Amino acid sequence: MASAYDSNGPADRAFVRTAMKAPMLEQQHELDLARRWRDEEDEAALHELTTAYMRLVISMATRFRHYGLPMSDLVSEGNVGLMMAAARFEPSREVRFSTYASWWIRSSIQDYVLRNWSIVRTGTTSAQKSLFFNLRRLRAQIDDTGDGVMTKENTSWISEHLGVPVRDVESMASRLSASDRSLNAPMVADGDGEWQDLIVDGSAIPEDQVMTDHDSTRRKEWIADALKALNERETHIILQRRLCDESVTLEALGIELGISKERVRQIEHQALGKLRKALVRIVGDPEDSGLIPNV
Repeated sequence: MASAYDSNGPADRAFVRTAMKAPMLEQQHELDLARRWRDEEDEAALHELTTAYMRLVISMATRFRHYGLPMSDLVSEGNVGLMMAAARFEPSREVRFSTYASWWIRSSIQDYVLRNWSIVRTGTTSAQKSLFFNLRRLRAQIDDTGDGVMTKENTSWISEHLGVPVRDVESMASRLSASDRSLNAPMVADGDGEWQDLIVDGSAIPEDQVMTDHDSTRRKEWIADALKALNERETHIILQRRLCDESVTLEALGIELGISKERVRQIEHQALGKLRKALVRIVGDPEDSGLIPNV
């Protein structure tokens, strides 16, 4: 096992040796440690539990080393998954922690590989992730290990086997068989242009951004002035229902204010009417300005 980690130096080899020497846990002791961490936040129990399964992290990380990413990073990401497993493990289900943790470790490492393997985002859906991590194995299974274009028969077989469209198989095979091109590489030999010159800058033009910021500030000032036309309860309801990131439900506000949710709806309707009149005095038609919705 340690040989897969040797290229990262003496410190990493020492880490592997230490991890592999950690004692295995009996099932009951493992469950006791998990309960102590869940119920008492006993950090000593957490340390013993996770230390015992660092060998599982290392074993899982070695399965992904052929993607060309640093083994130490793969292990670090696997350790994140191990900690996530410890935080979510439910001892009462009487499932071995190693079985539960394996899923979290593998998922964490896979996400890291997908984020860092290529400058081009490779997989987003669960089906695409499955394709990414299984395509090489399936091609080897049907003796299609070359870097050339896959045959239609082999592409169709993998498509059916994984339940993904044929075009996704073709695209993924192309991505896995090609290396990333440097954005600083010239587009043509003896030319001045680089591939990065073709990347569209999606950021806002400075002048437009200034105008957007100015308009946003002005709208906030208009709304603040208009809110002065409301009483305290109306202002609270409008702020909670219309001017916060997550709107509070009518029922929740009714419980808070000691009234029915229908009464909250009526007050909200009345308050929006007052706001409209106040904003008309300030800026003209507020609905055309997008400040309040139709009611």
